[in-house]
Amino acid sequence: MYAAERQQEILRLARDGGRVDVVSLAEELQVTAETIRRDLKALDRAGLLRRVHGGAIPAGRLDFEPDLTERESTAADEKDRIAKAALAELPVEGSVILDAGTTVARLAAALPLDSELTVVTHSLPIAARLADHPGLQLHLVGGRVRHRTRAAVDAWALRAYGEIRADVLFVAANGFSTAHGLTTPDLAEAAVKRAAVAAARRVVLLADSDKHGQEHFARFGDLEDVDLLITDSALSSEGAAAIERAGTEVVRA
Repeated sequence: MYAAERQQEILRLARDGGRVDVVSLAEELQVTAETIRRDLKALDRAGLLRRVHGGAIPAGRLDFEPDLTERESTAADEKDRIAKAALAELPVEGSVILDAGTTVARLAAALPLDSELTVVTHSLPIAARLADHPGLQLHLVGGRVRHRTRAAVDAWALRAYGEIRADVLFVAANGFSTAHGLTTPDLAEAAVKRAAVAAARRVVLLADSDKHGQEHFARFGDLEDVDLLITDSALSSEGAAAIERAGTEVVRA
């Protein structure tokens, strides 16, 4: 199958199903995942599809947001490497904010048992994971819980983040780029992320490379707000250099 034929089939599948993912397309079309990623980039540049985490959606659906179970199983190896690299950014003692996100949750799961930190989070899954950690002072931020992400949002959460100043924030994003900054599908979630950024002295973005260049409905900051991006090795050298020119350090795990 020629590239044009393959891309036409990808477009048909996306329109029929509302979404396509890299792994399933590679199996169905009997090509490599990298070939599919190139096809999706081409269709994205043409304005026919919009790349999202792990796949693509028909153009115009910037509000699409996969559920928590799907996101946990996507790019698992990359997220594990990112989380491992993020351990080096933990203060020896001090306070951290853990944003809602599956990569940040993997960092939470990897916290050493001898860690002595004050941890603040608005993520129910992360709080549940850390509740029995012996060395942490855990603070759970309250608010309305979004079903899709299990994260607290709205006025209570915003007020809580307005009252603290943490050493480091580990933040997640559904999309990031020098052109469009940090984005996520939901306005309420974006507001809490923005408040968390303002509540930290240092901001570390944990995001796999598939999110680079993606743009979603709700914007919550610029890459300039991020001190360090930890991503995976699939981010190109050119992409990493462009981000560093904008003032954000990049680690490719």
